[in-house]
Formats: sequence, structure tokens, C-alpha cells
Amino acid sequence: MMDAIRTFPPLRDDRADAFPLAGRSGSGAANDVPASSSAERSAAQVKLHVRGVSKTYGTSTVLKPLELKVMSGELLAVLGPSGSGKTTLLQIICGLVEPSGGRLVIDGRDETDNPANKRDIGVVFQNYALFPHLTVYENVAFPLQMRKLAQAKLRNRVEETLAMVGLSDFAKRFPRELSGGQQQRVALARCFVYQPSLILMDESLSALDKKLRDSMRVEIKRLHRETGATIIFVTHDQEEALALADRICLMNDGRIEQLGAPEEIYERPANIFVADFIGASNLIHGEVAGDGTFDTPDGRVPLPPGQAMPAGRKAALVIRPEKLELCARDDAYVAGHVEETIYAGSETRLLVRLGSGSLMTARRAAGLPPITIGEPIFIRWDRTQARLLEGASTVT
Repeated sequence: MMDAIRTFPPLRDDRADAFPLAGRSGSGAANDVPASSSAERSAAQVKLHVRGVSKTYGTSTVLKPLELKVMSGELLAVLGPSGSGKTTLLQIICGLVEPSGGRLVIDGRDETDNPANKRDIGVVFQNYALFPHLTVYENVAFPLQMRKLAQAKLRNRVEETLAMVGLSDFAKRFPRELSGGQQQRVALARCFVYQPSLILMDESLSALDKKLRDSMRVEIKRLHRETGATIIFVTHDQEEALALADRICLMNDGRIEQLGAPEEIYERPANIFVADFIGASNLIHGEVAGDGTFDTPDGRVPLPPGQAMPAGRKAALVIRPEKLELCARDDAYVAGHVEETIYAGSETRLLVRLGSGSLMTARRAAGLPPITIGEPIFIRWDRTQARLLEGASTVT
């Protein structure tokens, strides 16, 4: 988590890509399209280009040289396990950490050697970093005061921003008088109010409980859609990344494992790490046979069409729990017994122990007859919904 206090560059109201704060909440074509389309309407302008950036500390390489382009108006989630390099990347972008190699280009300008206070970047911290002795209004106004904005413009800008985050009635309260979700909205407002070229959010929802996190995800998506801001959101929460992002940059061990839309990464993972990290996956390890089948410890199963590999190649078949079907014995690809059931309201999750000892997760819709622990179960799946990936799992 980044916990440094940053200073601010001068406010530039005449910047061509500054996003408006008022007049964007009504209906109309500009507001009804997804955020990803907003990025497309920006003529695919590159807001941020990370060119071969790397970071080492002594003999330890935290970031391997990586290439990343963030488009104008995009919300990019940087996702990965602890130690994957995602926060280091964010710190390099905002100028808190100097890269060991590569260049950082923002809006076509090389910002690699510019200090943090010279970059037009806003940061929303995990711990909000609100001033406890200032009211909500004063906290939001602070960045504009540092930029010496005229009082009339400052007042209008703050009022518009507080209205945008639904805090107009809380302007005179102090942070200690607010809930966690309200404090997070103040932190968002303080960042959005001065219209930075790029907004960075570092694990910004991790301090909230689940209900508040879900609510704030909706709030951030709305703010992103209405303002057209370019946002990089760092998180280790895959559900958060899937819910928020136009694209996900999944990192592991200091490198990018896959970059793409949430649906692409979930449905078409590039490797076993991605498949195992994003969502729940069933991984069936085995060896490719020469007749369009896959030899596993639980028997021979069909390969997905169009995903052939050379015979004898070690691989894993990836099937999401929602793709599994319970069936009759004669129609089954694999069989086992129910080891545990987990009630989750709209569904019941079944943990199925196969004959080889491996565990599979299946989902059963609410309202169907219950299945008891120890009951034999038979499973198949639509072959087109499975994915064959080379190698072995690397997720621990």
C-alpha cells in the first residue's frame, strides 16, 4: 500500500482531456454506452505507455521488463497475488519509486524523470488519508486551494463533485462523523475534483466490509462512466477486478500473465496460472492421447474441439464449475462422491472427490432436490466449454 503524502501540480482547466464534473448524469448516448466504448470514442488514444519498465532491489527483481498501454477513458484493473509487482508498478507510475529500466510516457510526454509533484496524477489511497481536522467540504477543496483556484470556481467545483458522489448534505461533517463508505467517497471526490489526467487507486476498497465494497464498486463504475476518467485500479481481489474493469492486467512474479477484457480472461485463460487464479476452476491434469481424447487418472475424457496438442503432451483440462452437468452413470466423463455441500443462497456448491483423489467443484441451482454427503455423483460437460492448457499449475 502506498502511504506517502503527495503534492500537486498546477490545475489546468484548459486541458483538452479534462473530464467534466457536471451535466453528465442525465440520459443520452454519451452516458448510456459502456466505459469501454468511451475509450473507443477517444480514437484509441494512449493515455499511459509503460515501455520496458523494470525494477530491481540489489539482486532481487521485483518487476521484469514489461510493456503496457492504458487507453484514454479506460478503467484498467491491475490484479495479482501478493508479491506479484502490482503495487510497485503503481508506485513507479505515480513517481514514488524510480524504475531500474524503461520509460514511462503519459499523454505522449516522457515522465520517467519527473518527480511525483510534477505529474498530473491523482491517487486514492487504501486508508483514505483524509485530514481529520477538516470538514468534508474542506477536504475536497484542499487540492484546489493548493492550486490557487479562484474562490467562485473552487466553490462550484467542490459542490458539483460532492453532488456527484452523493455527499452534498455531509459537507460540514468531519471524517470521524462518517461511515467507512462515506469516507471513501470523500477520498474519491478529493481526487476527482481537480480533474487529474490519470487516477490511481491502490487497494482502495480493501478496508471496507463486503456490503460496502459491493456498493462502492457500483459507485466507482458510475463515476468512471460519467466522468470519462482514466483509472488504474490495483487489487488482489479477483471479484473486484471482474466487476470493475474494462480490461484486467493480471500479474505474477513481476510480469504480465495476461491482459484483456474480464470475459476474455475468465473464459479464455492464457495459461494454467490465469485459469487457477481467476474464479473457481476445475483442473484435470493428464496427457494428450492421439485420438482426440485426454488420458487422466480418472479415465479418458474427450478433448475440446479445435484445441489439439501433440500426443504425449502433459496438459490440464480447465472446466469452470458452472459448466459441469450432473448426469446418469452411462453419460458421465468422471465419477466420484459428494464430500461436502456449501449452501450459498441461489446455489449449492458441491465438492466432489473423484476416484483418483482429486477434488472438483460443481454448482447446483437452488430449488433442486438436495444431494447428501457421501452420495455417488456422475459428471459431464459440454466439450466446447472446456479449455486445454499446457503445463502444470503454478498457483500456491
